[in-house]
Amino acid sequence: MTRLIPHPILSATLVLMWLFLTAFTLGHLLLGTMIALGAGWSVERLHPPRPVFRRWLAIPKLMLIVARDILRSNITVARVLLLGPDHPKYHSGFVELTLRLSDPNALAVLAIIVTATPGTAWIEFDQEENRLLLHVLDLRSDDDWQIFIRDRYEALLLEIFE
Repeated sequence: MTRLIPHPILSATLVLMWLFLTAFTLGHLLLGTMIALGAGWSVERLHPPRPVFRRWLAIPKLMLIVARDILRSNITVARVLLLGPDHPKYHSGFVELTLRLSDPNALAVLAIIVTATPGTAWIEFDQEENRLLLHVLDLRSDDDWQIFIRDRYEALLLEIFE
Protein backbone atom coordinates (compact mmCIF):
# COMPACT_ATOMS: atom_id res chain seq x y z
CA MET A 1 0.00 0.00 0.00
CA THR A 2 2.84 2.40 0.79
CA ARG A 3 4.35 2.01 -2.68
CA LEU A 4 1.00 2.52 -4.42
CA ILE A 5 0.00 5.50 -2.27
CA PRO A 6 3.18 6.81 -0.63
CA HIS A 7 1.47 9.78 1.05
CA PRO A 8 -2.16 8.79 1.72
CA ILE A 9 -3.06 11.88 3.78
CA LEU A 10 -1.65 14.22 1.12
CA SER A 11 -3.40 12.30 -1.66
CA ALA A 12 -6.76 12.22 0.13
CA THR A 13 -6.53 15.93 0.92
CA LEU A 14 -5.73 16.78 -2.69
CA VAL A 15 -8.67 14.71 -3.97
CA LEU A 16 -11.04 16.41 -1.53
CA MET A 17 -9.71 19.85 -2.45
CA TRP A 18 -10.09 19.01 -6.14
CA LEU A 19 -13.69 17.95 -5.61
CA PHE A 20 -14.50 21.10 -3.62
CA LEU A 21 -13.01 23.32 -6.32
CA THR A 22 -14.73 21.50 -9.18
CA ALA A 23 -17.96 19.52 -9.48
CA PHE A 24 -18.68 16.30 -7.62
CA THR A 25 -18.73 14.00 -10.65
CA LEU A 26 -17.17 10.63 -11.35
CA GLY A 27 -14.89 12.19 -13.99
CA HIS A 28 -13.58 14.79 -11.57
CA LEU A 29 -13.13 12.13 -8.89
CA LEU A 30 -11.01 10.02 -11.27
CA LEU A 31 -9.03 13.02 -12.54
CA GLY A 32 -8.47 14.32 -9.01
CA THR A 33 -7.34 10.87 -7.87
CA MET A 34 -4.86 10.60 -10.73
CA ILE A 35 -3.46 14.07 -9.97
CA ALA A 36 -3.26 13.29 -6.23
CA LEU A 37 -1.45 10.00 -6.84
CA GLY A 38 0.98 11.73 -9.21
CA ALA A 39 1.62 14.42 -6.60
CA GLY A 40 2.19 11.76 -3.92
CA TRP A 41 4.68 9.92 -6.10
CA SER A 42 6.44 13.23 -6.94
CA VAL A 43 6.68 14.15 -3.27
CA GLU A 44 8.05 10.68 -2.49
CA ARG A 45 10.88 11.35 -4.96
CA LEU A 46 11.84 14.43 -2.93
CA HIS A 47 12.30 12.20 0.15
CA PRO A 48 10.75 14.45 2.77
CA PRO A 49 10.64 13.01 6.28
CA ARG A 50 7.33 11.37 7.07
CA PRO A 51 5.29 13.42 9.51
CA VAL A 52 4.77 11.86 12.91
CA PHE A 53 1.81 13.34 14.74
CA ARG A 54 2.14 13.15 18.52
CA ARG A 55 -1.10 14.90 19.42
CA TRP A 56 -3.88 14.67 16.86
CA LEU A 57 -6.33 16.63 19.02
CA ALA A 58 -4.22 19.79 18.71
CA ILE A 59 -4.68 19.86 14.92
CA PRO A 60 -8.32 21.11 14.92
CA LYS A 61 -7.43 23.73 17.53
CA LEU A 62 -4.56 24.98 15.35
CA MET A 63 -6.84 25.00 12.29
CA LEU A 64 -9.43 27.15 14.09
CA ILE A 65 -6.80 29.60 15.31
CA VAL A 66 -5.29 29.90 11.84
CA ALA A 67 -8.70 30.36 10.20
CA ARG A 68 -9.62 33.10 12.68
CA ASP A 69 -6.25 34.84 12.23
CA ILE A 70 -6.53 34.72 8.44
CA LEU A 71 -10.03 36.21 8.60
CA ARG A 72 -8.89 38.99 10.95
CA SER A 73 -5.83 39.71 8.80
CA ASN A 74 -7.98 39.90 5.65
CA ILE A 75 -10.22 42.47 7.33
CA THR A 76 -7.26 44.48 8.61
CA VAL A 77 -5.42 44.49 5.27
CA ALA A 78 -8.63 45.41 3.43
CA ARG A 79 -9.20 48.28 5.87
CA VAL A 80 -5.65 49.53 5.30
CA LEU A 81 -5.97 49.32 1.52
CA LEU A 82 -9.48 50.76 1.37
CA LEU A 83 -9.04 53.58 3.87
CA GLY A 84 -5.59 54.52 2.66
CA PRO A 85 -2.10 54.33 4.07
CA ASP A 86 -2.66 57.02 6.72
CA HIS A 87 -5.57 55.41 8.56
CA PRO A 88 -4.53 53.94 10.92
CA LYS A 89 -0.79 54.44 10.71
CA TYR A 90 0.83 51.08 9.99
CA HIS A 91 4.55 50.60 9.78
CA SER A 92 5.72 47.59 7.84
CA GLY A 93 9.11 46.04 8.42
CA PHE A 94 11.20 42.97 9.01
CA VAL A 95 11.25 40.95 12.23
CA GLU A 96 13.83 38.34 13.16
CA LEU A 97 12.38 35.57 15.33
CA THR A 98 14.03 32.70 17.15
CA LEU A 99 12.12 29.45 16.76
CA ARG A 100 12.12 26.34 18.93
CA LEU A 101 10.81 24.13 16.10
CA SER A 102 13.24 21.71 14.52
CA ASP A 103 10.97 19.22 12.72
CA PRO A 104 10.96 19.99 8.97
CA ASN A 105 7.24 19.21 8.69
CA ALA A 106 6.39 21.58 11.54
CA LEU A 107 8.51 24.29 9.94
CA ALA A 108 6.73 23.72 6.62
CA VAL A 109 3.32 24.07 8.29
CA LEU A 110 4.45 27.26 10.03
CA ALA A 111 5.69 28.63 6.68
CA ILE A 112 2.29 27.88 5.13
CA ILE A 113 0.46 29.54 8.02
CA VAL A 114 2.61 32.67 7.92
CA THR A 115 2.47 32.97 4.15
CA ALA A 116 -1.30 32.35 3.99
CA THR A 117 -1.97 35.11 6.50
CA PRO A 118 -2.32 38.48 4.77
CA GLY A 119 0.11 41.06 6.06
CA THR A 120 2.92 38.58 6.80
CA ALA A 121 5.48 36.85 4.63
CA TRP A 122 8.10 34.20 5.42
CA ILE A 123 11.30 35.65 3.98
CA GLU A 124 14.21 33.50 5.16
CA PHE A 125 15.00 30.76 7.65
CA ASP A 126 18.47 30.09 9.05
CA GLN A 127 18.43 26.41 10.00
CA GLU A 128 21.69 26.51 11.96
CA GLU A 129 20.50 29.27 14.29
CA ASN A 130 16.75 28.54 14.05
CA ARG A 131 16.10 32.15 13.09
CA LEU A 132 13.21 33.25 10.93
CA LEU A 133 13.10 36.52 9.01
CA LEU A 134 9.49 37.64 8.70
CA HIS A 135 8.03 40.65 6.90
CA VAL A 136 4.95 42.14 8.55
CA LEU A 137 2.57 44.87 7.52
CA ASP A 138 1.85 46.02 11.07
CA LEU A 139 5.17 46.14 12.91
CA ARG A 140 4.66 47.15 16.52
CA SER A 141 7.71 45.56 18.12
CA ASP A 142 9.89 42.51 17.59
CA ASP A 143 8.91 41.14 21.01
CA ASP A 144 5.18 41.29 20.19
CA TRP A 145 5.70 39.18 17.08
CA GLN A 146 8.03 36.75 18.90
CA ILE A 147 5.36 36.19 21.56
CA PHE A 148 2.56 36.02 18.98
CA ILE A 149 4.25 33.35 16.82
CA ARG A 150 5.55 31.41 19.85
CA ASP A 151 2.25 31.31 21.76
CA ARG A 152 -0.25 30.96 18.92
CA TYR A 153 1.45 28.68 16.41
CA GLU A 154 4.76 27.33 17.61
CA ALA A 155 3.41 25.92 20.88
CA LEU A 156 0.71 23.93 19.07
CA LEU A 157 3.11 22.80 16.35
CA LEU A 158 5.50 21.55 19.05
CA GLU A 159 2.62 19.57 20.57
CA ILE A 160 1.64 18.10 17.22
CA PHE A 161 5.05 17.26 15.74
CA GLU A 162 7.72 17.14 18.45
